[in-house]
Amino acid sequence: MSKKSVIVSNVAEEHDNPIAELVQVACRFDSDIILESDNRRINAKSIMGIMAFNPSEGMSIDIVTEGTDEQEALVAIEKFLVCE
Repeated sequence: MSKKSVIVSNVAEEHDNPIAELVQVACRFDSDIILESDNRRINAKSIMGIMAFNPSEGMSIDIVTEGTDEQEALVAIEKFLVCE
C-alpha cells in the first residue's frame, strides 16, 4: 500500500472535464485507488464517487493506492490533482 497527501490545485482551469478525466486516469491502473478527505473515502474509479467527493482547489486529499502498479497510480493521480 502507498499513501501520499496532496493539496489540490485548480483542476478546473487545467482540464476541460476534470471529474471524467480523473476517473479515466484512475482506470488506466489495476491497483485500487482511494481518495480520502474529511472522513470521506471514495473509489477514484467511480465517476459518481468523484462527483460527490468534488476535489477542488485547496482541498487536502490523501491518495491511497494498493496493487501491482500502485506507485505508478499514485504518481499519476498526484500529477493530475496538483496539475503538473
